[in-house]
Amino acid sequence: MSLYIDADACPVKEEAERVANRHKCQMFVVSNGGLRPSQNPLVENVIVDAGPDVADMWIADRCGRGDVVVTGDIPLAAKCVEAGARVLKHNGEALTAANIGNVLATRDLMTDLRAADPFRQGGGKGFTKADRSRFLEALEREMRAAARQ
Repeated sequence: MSLYIDADACPVKEEAERVANRHKCQMFVVSNGGLRPSQNPLVENVIVDAGPDVADMWIADRCGRGDVVVTGDIPLAAKCVEAGARVLKHNGEALTAANIGNVLATRDLMTDLRAADPFRQGGGKGFTKADRSRFLEALEREMRAAARQ
């Protein structure tokens, strides 16, 4: 079992590291660089080349059944679910074979709506303490489930 973190713009790296420690699980923090490396021997900082989706492809090529992936990138999540990994968004929402199709369709619809209205101002809601708490609870649940696989 490994824990993969899509680390660019990930607000829950520290929380994920605490859970990985508790489970004595290897954690891969994958990014294009610019992150402070952890001194934890269970945490491996993986720096990939700059470029679109390079970090995503690194994760997608390695994850599989019994692994947990943390990402906000929906296309990456779909690839990881297809590979058999358990996937969580930063707010603790689980992405599964049962819901990933709807999540992808919603993402594509919102992309089209934003493209159709250049004056539409995006900006989702901010990341809250409740989101962080939900994430920790969900990650613990997914790590236990992955260990049973």
